[in-house]
Amino acid sequence: MTFDIAIVGGGIVGAATFYKLQTKYPALKIVLIEKEGELADHQTGHNSGVIHSGLYYKPGSLKARNCIQGRHELVAFAKEHGIDHDVCGKIVVATDESELENMEKIYQTGLENEIEGLAKLTADELKIHEPHVEGIAGLLVPCTGIIDFRGATKKMVELALAIQPESRLFLNEEVTEIQKKGETSIVVTPKQKIEARYLVFCAGLQADRMAKKDGVKLKEKVVGFRGDYYELTEQGKHKVKNLIYPVPNPDFPFLGVHFTRMTDGEIECGPNAVFTFKREGYGKTDFSFRDTWDALTYQGTWKLFFKNMRFGINEYRRAFSKKLFLKTLQRMIPSLTMDDIKPGRAGVRALLLRQDGDTRDDFRIEYHGNAIHVLNAPSPAATASLAIGGYITEEVEKHFKL
Repeated sequence: MTFDIAIVGGGIVGAATFYKLQTKYPALKIVLIEKEGELADHQTGHNSGVIHSGLYYKPGSLKARNCIQGRHELVAFAKEHGIDHDVCGKIVVATDESELENMEKIYQTGLENEIEGLAKLTADELKIHEPHVEGIAGLLVPCTGIIDFRGATKKMVELALAIQPESRLFLNEEVTEIQKKGETSIVVTPKQKIEARYLVFCAGLQADRMAKKDGVKLKEKVVGFRGDYYELTEQGKHKVKNLIYPVPNPDFPFLGVHFTRMTDGEIECGPNAVFTFKREGYGKTDFSFRDTWDALTYQGTWKLFFKNMRFGINEYRRAFSKKLFLKTLQRMIPSLTMDDIKPGRAGVRALLLRQDGDTRDDFRIEYHGNAIHVLNAPSPAATASLAIGGYITEEVEKHFKL
């Protein structure tokens, strides 16, 4: 089968790219190829479901620009197409004076990023928004929200397919090889060979492997980090109204354990962040020899471990101890008890890890021959997906001269 563009990866970034390209170029035949049996089955479908504001990201960075633009686009898309969502706002809570300096830095970053409605809160004002929270100060971020990312992904693909009857979605087709044929490429799966003039890779947890199949000389590797969640039980749900975040530790590359009201009314607490021995493993004991070998023979992994030794040990202890997880949650809501929480699901985040162990790279999208590779798109990529799809469309226009 021959197409103008083949997109590899059916998460929300791949779906948004499909939707944006097909909308801009309705005559093009585009195919979306996904190895799982349904869309959004990995990072997209296992994340916290938060529409991020853009509060934490370096002003002017791709993360900041695309998150803020993407947030507006995503909310408009959800309203137009009936996707479950709620722009309910969140609070960021400082529980100790040592956090105030970093909270101020976050506030200033938010102002530079023009986060609408951002405001400082006193301890008493925190109680107005979340009565069970105990903190000394905080931030109100009213433009943060929650959404059904799986539903949004499926709707984007549905709309794209409706534009061009010769475009296709192939599920259950893992890309095993990329062959070159003159000016086109052949995408090989166990079921068929798909020919396309141009390729776009949005492969998430497999981004580095797909890049290598396409001949990209990539020094970095994707390393996966699992995040475990707890849920509030029926007796504990009343203690959280919307979204509650801690002030993130600037020395740790994750935001910390937080509370999220989901679109289905459930309330999640988490995630922690631990190295996973399987890139697409959601259980605590899931293991892949290939994934483990790839990660543990890479110098960047060990440099990250040594840089974050104390944090890493604490995260692992929390992963296997409900009591320790609860203790972390009690920093913001001291009244929580063991009976208020129960084990929930897990997600895995893909980080393109540099050789020096740095995880905090910006979004990274690179051009290679007749292909564009989304090499690094961690959080807030789901929020930013429509903006990223628009950015990729511009890159396709520029490099492939459509």
